[in-house]
Amino acid sequence: MDARLTLFAMVMEYRCKLMAGSVGSNRVDMLGSADILLFEGFRLDCRGGVLYRLDQGALGVPIALGARTVALLGLLAGRQGEVFSKDEIMKAVWPGRVVEEANLNVQISKLRQILDHNRGEGSCIQTLPGRGYCFVAPVIRSGGEAEPASPIIPEVGSIPHQRLSIVVLPFENLSRDQDEQYFADGITEDLTTNLSRFTNMLVISRNTAFTYRDKPLDTRQIGHELGVRYVLEGSVRRSDKQVRINAQLIDAESDAHLWAEIFDRDLSDLFELQDEVAAAIAGAIEPELLKSERDRIARRPLQTEDAYEFYQRGLWYFYRYSKEDSVEAAALFRRALEMDAQYPQPVAQLAITLCNAAYLGWADDVALNYVEAYELARRAVSLDARYPPGHFAIGLVCMWTRRSDTAKSSFQEAINLNPSYAAAHVLLGQMHLYGGQPAEAIALAEKGIRLSPKDPRLFVWLPALSGAHYQLGHYAEAVEAGRRSWMLNRNWPAGLRYVVAGLAQLGRIEEAKAALKELKLLNPSVVFVESNLRRLYNDQAAIDHILDGLRVAGFD
Repeated sequence: MDARLTLFAMVMEYRCKLMAGSVGSNRVDMLGSADILLFEGFRLDCRGGVLYRLDQGALGVPIALGARTVALLGLLAGRQGEVFSKDEIMKAVWPGRVVEEANLNVQISKLRQILDHNRGEGSCIQTLPGRGYCFVAPVIRSGGEAEPASPIIPEVGSIPHQRLSIVVLPFENLSRDQDEQYFADGITEDLTTNLSRFTNMLVISRNTAFTYRDKPLDTRQIGHELGVRYVLEGSVRRSDKQVRINAQLIDAESDAHLWAEIFDRDLSDLFELQDEVAAAIAGAIEPELLKSERDRIARRPLQTEDAYEFYQRGLWYFYRYSKEDSVEAAALFRRALEMDAQYPQPVAQLAITLCNAAYLGWADDVALNYVEAYELARRAVSLDARYPPGHFAIGLVCMWTRRSDTAKSSFQEAINLNPSYAAAHVLLGQMHLYGGQPAEAIALAEKGIRLSPKDPRLFVWLPALSGAHYQLGHYAEAVEAGRRSWMLNRNWPAGLRYVVAGLAQLGRIEEAKAALKELKLLNPSVVFVESNLRRLYNDQAAIDHILDGLRVAGFD
């Protein structure tokens, strides 16, 4: 692959030198059709090495760019939707030379200033933290039928559409009043913006997505044209004081429906409703997307020694939440970092994995786990300060190590970066619970669960709701939420503690004793539980309240 990349760059540079001084001439009319790439109001003449802006005439106005810059653009646009690492680009654009990475950053910045000038949102050239760069704007060849957009490189990389990628198609307006189209468009735009905040996801810009309005939709074709794996589509229907939003998530490769939901809302504050629904849909489909991606990779044999593949396989084990799977997940995240030390996703996820292992008593050295987890979380943020899970990981470690203020501020920062980050809402709620504010905890936990009601981490979140109800004396509600957590995952005992204590407080002693037998399989003594609670709760009275219920059930 390196040889093909280098060959492409050398050819591009050679053509540029041949055409030196031809900018502004009519040479463009004599170019072979396979060498022309059209995108976002620009025309790239790969043979002549010239970029033209098309908004001022049919032939366009040439833009003065250096040979390296044009070679870089030709490389990325010629293989639209594919990811190129910095090393691959530097070997291709500066073949046989040792150059500083800053040179590449300067060229990328220069291209973005030109290409993104009138763009609605996002950049034509997306940065994938820890992986490289990807050209995401749709590219059209001028003429030619069978050859790829870049005839020099028939294929780069062995796995097409490897990155998690999605397009939000314009939501259809089914209201009787066609003037209501603006509301459907607003939902589409807000969804695109909200999904763009998930930094591990490539989201096609709304300007490109809106080119598919009022056209027959072939999901596979759209996926192929845009280089995306998933398509989100839907409709909006308003009637009097009610609005119904229908949304569905589709796998563009198989045309299979992965998720669908109907949202019925009262129509009071239109824009507040628009924000709420967009956040709800974004929060709901994110775990579905990630689960689909994990399962897709886990089903197939290991195809490449690739950091992304190791990371996704690690996630598959991580979400099984057992001691053995946690060890396997950590090993895979470490493998990913061996392949790419600058990849923030596995850095943050390894921090979370080590933190969970320490909290659950799976680690041989709990203190060492917390220390490494904290350093990893800080490293994830240093790699990408706008990556929400990095801040979430810091918050998680600080929550378990009694640094409440830092935990709260970290969870809040994760929410600021991504308002649809359900887990951050729930854990910020937990911090309010541990700080003696159970009512605030319920509001935040319920919001997080509402954002992602089918999340695979739901069993981790429900104990926050259960504990808050318990502290308020809502024992029946505490038992219900705690039981839901335990039924979802019997390796996670946090909710079961509130079930045992809550049943005892309700006087249902026999039921409490039966639940206690299961709790003891994971929490052998009340001393173990008390030490765990002391890591969390700031208020001794709250701890005593829980322990009293457990002791009434016979836990000693």
